[in-house]
Amino acid sequence: MSRIEKLIAKMRNNPRDWQIEDIKAIAERFGIEYRQPGTSHVTFRASSGEKVTIPAHKPIKPVYIKQFIALLDGLGDENE
Repeated sequence: MSRIEKLIAKMRNNPRDWQIEDIKAIAERFGIEYRQPGTSHVTFRASSGEKVTIPAHKPIKPVYIKQFIALLDGLGDENE
């Protein structure tokens, strides 16, 4: 299991206490584009057009982590 897969598994089990850098690393691994145009929010956009906007301040609320995981799960459906 790679480092990214371990991070995703930990996110699924505990959606608390994550940093925006962790989410950006996962997004890069899966080819999800993200942008932070000088604001306090980062927008992640999948190739399907689906997007999730996450505030970059700490702590990131679990609801945003769950939305990001749903975005990742949508990528799996897209590839099948």
